[in-house]
Amino acid sequence: MRLALAQAAKARDAAEVPVGAVVVLDGGVIGEGFNQPVSSHDPTAHAEIIALRAAARHAGNYRLTSATIYVTVEPCLMCVGAMVHARIGLIVYGAAEPKAGALQSMTRAHELPGLNHRLDIIDGVLADESRALLQAFFQARR
Repeated sequence: MRLALAQAAKARDAAEVPVGAVVVLDGGVIGEGFNQPVSSHDPTAHAEIIALRAAARHAGNYRLTSATIYVTVEPCLMCVGAMVHARIGLIVYGAAEPKAGALQSMTRAHELPGLNHRLDIIDGVLADESRALLQAFFQARR
């Protein structure tokens, strides 16, 4: 999660919402990313999507079965959908996202009955640090 926080700091430094993600497989980092939708003019350029894309390129396969993704903030609906399609094994996240979090806060998208893959979740890891990064970012913008 500390590596994901470092990615979030890169997003903050680029004037993007500070969210970072890292994909780990067999004990090694195979993908990382930070939020870039503003600078890339791409609404899908969330930290998780960028990390998943990098991991899939590294693995030579879009299916990342047994991989773990660490993300600083609870993923949105789009990102949860991508993780289901990628067959991610475990999602570890920091701060809850009450407005758009699609794992526990706003909805539990990963539990929809028609899905062909189930995700395991660990929440609250370094949540205070993740939340502080977000709060400082938005306070500075006001």
